[in-house]
Amino acid sequence: MSGRAAFLRGMRELSTAAPGILAWGLVTGVAMAKSGLGLLEVSVLSLLAYAGSAQLAALPLIVGAAPLWLIFLTATIVNLRFVVYSVMLRPQFARLSRARRLWLGAFLADIMFVKFATLVQREPQYPQGVAYFFGGACANWLLWQVSSLAGILAATAIPTRWGLELAGTLTLIALLVPLCAQRPVLVGALVAGAVSVLAHALPMRLGLLAGIVVGVLAALFTERRGRRAAASGAA
Repeated sequence: MSGRAAFLRGMRELSTAAPGILAWGLVTGVAMAKSGLGLLEVSVLSLLAYAGSAQLAALPLIVGAAPLWLIFLTATIVNLRFVVYSVMLRPQFARLSRARRLWLGAFLADIMFVKFATLVQREPQYPQGVAYFFGGACANWLLWQVSSLAGILAATAIPTRWGLELAGTLTLIALLVPLCAQRPVLVGALVAGAVSVLAHALPMRLGLLAGIVVGVLAALFTERRGRRAAASGAA
């Protein structure tokens, strides 16, 4: 298969999740537009940040003039799940240069990770994985930016009763559940969920952040332990 065909396949298969991406992008765009920041500020934030969860977590801190270190720390913690994603995708990208890995990593998103991980499980010897990933990542980026900017520009015309948040969440759940067949993902999800519930009463939504941190650490520990067990078995 040529690189171009793999690129187009990645775009096509990622586009099946378009309804969820568009819904979540609209929700994020509306939230940013109604945050009190200016149109130019939220538009630039959408284009540069490309991280819906981190944007929504950081928005109230930005509006409330919180210290820069707190805004940075909050966004970083919310995005810690991408550390797990990167570790799991490392074997497919290890041969690339550091610059190219950094470039591709900038386009990594939740749904793109699910699609690519599914491809690796289904076709472990797929020869054009990088082209497939980049095609899907481009489709994901375009869908997100279009919907996010549409939400920003049409914030006053989109009623909250539409429940777009639920549509985006349901799409993510439907895509992520099959990945729980992998032990690190399952352990991380269970631990993060349990910690988030137990720490729900903490102020400033710190329970959610605690769940993310502990879940990521649990997933990394499980993945590392699995690699060691595999290496011992091979020896």
